[in-house]
Formats: sequence, C-alpha cells, structure tokens
Amino acid sequence: MHIPTLREDPAEAGAPSHRLLLRAGYIRQLMAGHYSLLPLAVRVRLKVIGIIREEMNRIGAQEFLMPVMHPAEIWQRSGRFEIMGDELFRLKDRKGADFVLGMTHEEVVTMLAGELNSYRDLPQSWYQFQTKLRDEPRPKAGLMRTREFTMKDSYSFDLDAAGLDKSFDAHRTAYIRSFERIGIPAIPVEASNGAMGGSGSTEFICPSETGEDDIVHCPQCAYGANREAAVSTLPAIDDAADAALALDAPVRFDTPGVRTIEELAKGYDAPGDRQIKTLVYVLDGQLTLVLLRGDHALEEQKLIDATGAVVVRPAEPGEIVDALGAHPGSLGAVGIASLPVIADVGLQGRTGMATGANTDDVHLRGVDVTRDINVGTWADLRAVEAGEPCVRCGGPLEVIKGIEVGHIFKLGYKYTDAFAVTVAGPDGKPVKPIMGCYGIGVERAMAACIEVHHDDRGIVWPAAVAPFEAVVVVAQQDDAAVAEMGEQVYRRLQDAGVDVIIDDRQVRAGVKFSDAELVGIPFRVTIGKRGLASGNAELTDRATGETVSVPFDDIPERVRKTVAHAVSGTA
Repeated sequence: MHIPTLREDPAEAGAPSHRLLLRAGYIRQLMAGHYSLLPLAVRVRLKVIGIIREEMNRIGAQEFLMPVMHPAEIWQRSGRFEIMGDELFRLKDRKGADFVLGMTHEEVVTMLAGELNSYRDLPQSWYQFQTKLRDEPRPKAGLMRTREFTMKDSYSFDLDAAGLDKSFDAHRTAYIRSFERIGIPAIPVEASNGAMGGSGSTEFICPSETGEDDIVHCPQCAYGANREAAVSTLPAIDDAADAALALDAPVRFDTPGVRTIEELAKGYDAPGDRQIKTLVYVLDGQLTLVLLRGDHALEEQKLIDATGAVVVRPAEPGEIVDALGAHPGSLGAVGIASLPVIADVGLQGRTGMATGANTDDVHLRGVDVTRDINVGTWADLRAVEAGEPCVRCGGPLEVIKGIEVGHIFKLGYKYTDAFAVTVAGPDGKPVKPIMGCYGIGVERAMAACIEVHHDDRGIVWPAAVAPFEAVVVVAQQDDAAVAEMGEQVYRRLQDAGVDVIIDDRQVRAGVKFSDAELVGIPFRVTIGKRGLASGNAELTDRATGETVSVPFDDIPERVRKTVAHAVSGTA
C-alpha cells in the first residue's frame, strides 16, 4: 500500500492535523488550497461519509448528486452572483456563455423542487456528497481551509414554518449523532446566516486552539454562540447618579494629540464606558457612521446582518476627512444630518458622554445621545467579551477557539421566491415551500478529528473512522515461521470481519511500530519470535498504550470484540 510517511515535520505545516496528514502519508499538496488524498485518506473519507450517510438516511433524507458547474443565470436570479464576490469561481465556455463552479447548491436544488406539485409531496429532505469550489483568498492549515473540498449539503422543503422547525431539529439531531460517531466533540452554537439569508442558524464547533472561530460559551447553562451572533447582559449604568456630567448642550474641549479611547480616558477623566466610539464604514457605497461605547469593539458581521449590506468596508482616511473634516480619533456624530448613523443598543438613553468634535484635537463632553445624535438605526453591534454575564443564567461567559465543522440554516423563502416555486396547498391555492439547508465539510471533519485525537507520536484515530481498525505487525519478517503466523492471523482477522492491514515489510520492527503509531491505527497485533514460542500475540491499544498477551486462537474474536466496543463507544 502506498503510505509515504515522512521522518521529519514538514516546514510548511503549522496545525497538528496538517503536519500529521502530511507526515503520515495521507495527503499531498498540488497547489495552495488543493490536495490529493492518498489511499489512507480515501479510506477515512469514505468512513466519514458512510457515518453521515447513515444518519441522513435515518431522518428520511434522500441522496442526490448535482452538477459542479452551474449556469451563471441561476446565481444571478438568486442575487448571489454579486453577493459572493471573488470567492465564486466564474468561467466561460467556448460559446462565451457564463458559468460558475458551485460553492453550494441552493439554486440548483430549488430548480429541482419546481417539480413538486402538491402539499402532499412535502416534506422533502434531499442531500448529496459533492465537490465544492471556493476561491478562498487565504487557504491554509491543510484540509482545514481549502479551495476544493467535499461537502455533505442537504436541503429541506416544508409547507410551513412549523414543518421547517421539524426538519431543522431532525438535521440538528443527525449532526449531533454524526459528530459523536466520528469522534468530534462538536458544540452546537447560535450563528449568523450571513450571505445564505434566512431567519436563523446553528454552527457545530469543535473546540480547538487551531480554530479560527471565536465561540462564546456559558459553562453553567450551556448557552453557546459564535461571536458573530453572541449576546450578553450589560450591567446598567446610571448616568443620573453623576449629575455634573449632564450639560444643557455639548461643550468642546481641546485634546491635543489624543487619538485613542485609552488616551482620552487617561488624560481627560472620560472612562471608556462614558465615551462614544465613532467608526466610519462604507456600506454598499454609502458612507455610514457606526457608534459604540468606547470600551466596546465592533463585531463586523453584526453590522452586516443589521443593515443587509452586501459590500462592506472601513472608509479610507481621505473619505473620512472629506466627509467629516477630521481624522480618526477626533470623530463624532453630534449634529450630523447628512450621513446615516447606526448605533449599538448599549448607547441607548446614555447622557454625559464624550465624543469627537469632528475637529482634529478637539472633543465634546456632556453629550446626550437621544438629544444630540440623529440615530437612524439601533442594533446589537458589539463583540461579546469573556467574563460578561450570560443572558440566560447570569454566569460568566467564556470565549474559546473552535473549528466550524457543520452549519445548518433556516433559509425561509429566499430561494423559492427567486425561482417562483409553489405547490398546491390543502385549499388548492398555491403555497411557497419554506427551505432549510445543512452542510458538513467532510475533509475538514477529518482534520478536526485529528486536532482532538493526536499525541506526540502521531494520529490517534477513533476506531469508527480509522483507515484500518487493526494492523498486524510481523516483527521478524525474515523468520519464515513468524511471517507465516503473521499471515495466518491477518487472514483470520479478515474472516472475523475486522478491517485489518498487515505490515510485512522487510524493515526493523521499531520502524513498523513507529509507522503504526504515526498513521494512527487503533489496535496493533504484534507477531514475534517470543510470542510464537509461547503461543501468544501482543494486542496494543494505540490510544492508551496498553499491551496484553492473547493466545493465537483467541485473537480474531478478541480483536473483533475490542474493535466493536471501541466503535460503539464513539456512537
């Protein structure tokens, strides 16, 4: 079998999964974001797919297979041809027609749903395992963030919101079971729908320091949310308790050289919770003022969700000066009527505040937000921080790193509206089906599994997804009797239904042991001269390192039961 292991860690690999997949001979890079899966990885991938397929079938979903290449027209029809921007691969055929490479399949599946005729045809849940392509600007961490990958994507069609709730909950349960069986400790958390649209979504996050998602989690009540959607309880601030800060009108004061919240707080008796931070963004071409409390940070996805903006970026310094007459550090929204203003709800009703005066090196104090600022939109915009009180139980929140391994969405009517899909309702009148969509990245799930199942010797695969459940190691291949017994044990394990490989290479036993540990096969059966003399083989558990002697006649049943117990332990 082609297993090109490496003795040294690849210099380009940082994340443990990336390093070990390369070292253990699972993957090889073709170019940035594109990997060949070698035989071991193919076996793991198929087992991951098998588990997910079983759980999808268990909730009554039906398997499809849809094309990778789509006519651009259907993406234009949904509005996502523009929304997806540069991440969408676009191409023309020889006739000049426009096409895209599918990063997801909502448009295609909704067109297929056009053949549903009656409410009696609903509900429907359809899924596929298909290659997705995204022009990822920064592919990295091996299989964690790539431009070409396999996704299990599924789509539900229901008659009404109550039906969507059932489909959503069924998928949520199927995902929980799938990740448990694969061996990924995934936490369901509330999340933003982003460019998918719809009314709500749940991410499944595998806690890991190599992850790119910040997850807000309450250990007391199990509240969890991606930081993009997380909320917390803010302690109330009684502005009336400090009457000296309440002025009849804002008063200007000089602040030479002050450019930050911290500098204003330190030198001018204006703590962060009494400042108004003014950010300037361009939302779909419109210069917009974004206000938060001075000690709070903006969560940009919340701004996107609150405004529905498609193209979002911070304003350039020149744009800011042209519009407001001052540089960042001296900006404010007092008296501004020419630009839209969106403010975080943490500023509602606040008085006695300080903010920039739109003159360099000058600020205002005594600002009453309701009186002095023309806020057009109030929204939750701030990023939640560790230690803030949980909205459910009041306990301190934790912020942890994690890997997104799955995401489920309530899409609503976005796509059935765009493609005019209707069915005849119970009264004969046309009804639009309501949709959900649900995704798991297969190769990312493999990588996440390694992130939580490895040690300093290599991968420690859970038995349910390991490339092989057991390896027979022939310690002395040049000894004919040992080699023959190794072959017999290998054949008997196969006959017992164990997914087994034999290591009969002409190399030292130590090399075989090291490779078995690096590759991560859960159980090792060692056949050697001493064991042959005593009638025993050694059975070693990769996860615990525990080794026991087992009579040759007992090996097939002992290994079969050990593997079965290990697999059921992850289910």
